[in-house]
Amino acid sequence: MTIRFPIAIAGIALAILQPIPARADPITITDHEGRIVTLAKPAERIASIPIPMASTIIAMDGGTSKLVGMNPTAKSAIIEGVLGKIFPEAKDIPSDITAPNFIPNVEELAATNPELVIQWADRGPDLVDPIVNAGLTALLISYGTEEKAKQYQAMVATAMGKPERAAMINGWRDQVAADMAARSKDIPAEKKPKVLYLGRALEALTASGDKGNYNAFYINLVGATSASADVQGQGTTISPEQIAEWNPDVILLNSFEAKLGLERVYDDPILSLTKAAQAKRVYKLPLGGYRWDPPNQESPLTWMWLANLMHPDIFQYDLRGEMKKAYKTLYNYDLTDEDIDGILWIGMQGDATGYAQFKAK
Repeated sequence: MTIRFPIAIAGIALAILQPIPARADPITITDHEGRIVTLAKPAERIASIPIPMASTIIAMDGGTSKLVGMNPTAKSAIIEGVLGKIFPEAKDIPSDITAPNFIPNVEELAATNPELVIQWADRGPDLVDPIVNAGLTALLISYGTEEKAKQYQAMVATAMGKPERAAMINGWRDQVAADMAARSKDIPAEKKPKVLYLGRALEALTASGDKGNYNAFYINLVGATSASADVQGQGTTISPEQIAEWNPDVILLNSFEAKLGLERVYDDPILSLTKAAQAKRVYKLPLGGYRWDPPNQESPLTWMWLANLMHPDIFQYDLRGEMKKAYKTLYNYDLTDEDIDGILWIGMQGDATGYAQFKAK
């Protein structure tokens, strides 16, 4: 099964954007807090405080030249993943522009001389006022749904004078999602695997309910159900006994915890008794240009990966081929088989049920 990046970009609904005039004219964007952000010209220097936006800026521009500051956790994802190999210069981009709670370090932020600062929306004035009071231009984004992901990708691409770039990439997302929804819509309930995504699993076990949970979005998209759908809130601490009661068919481990491996489940006296462990259907989410768990510019690859694992009789995406095409489009980089093996953790989980399909032929 092959998914192609669409050539035509007309008709992509990006209602949040104003029409983009000639480059000599100002650019206006309505951000996720309803603020009108005006730039005299396409931004050449952008600082990003939200973690996921650093790699998004790189993907929307096709390089690192416009990213002048980022969150330290974003830098760790780049360094740990393949993006650090593709863009080794990223390790030198300042990452001291924010405290761990996303409150700006204004002195260090201003030192990057940004023309635009990306910050979280809807999280209070403490995160925004220091930026604005320092005379800097802030663009506020919200996070957690597919629609918001497409919107903030469009925002940052437009800010750089490249709205067509986001339209193409978002068109790819829409195409893949529509294909999956069409293929999974007739899967009967009894054939849908029960999947548990563990947002944290080392010092504590956490799971999230379906509401506003991006992991639940793509679990449902590929014809499965979320084992933790009834959990109240996001990142809620749960017990091994609760997981045993759910008895999921599949357990997904997050890619945020670098030291987290499959043994966390297989060596646990309770978790090892679940259907997932017994059937060797425990998988760690890949780490590519960004972590594949949350929404990001590579999300359709996450969906393909999970779809192939959940229903190999319905979905047969050529994941390695799709990854190579996507990385060429997103980063102008030719992925090697070794790169792909690293992204997919082939060395760690190549023996898991159904994982042989992802090995190099």
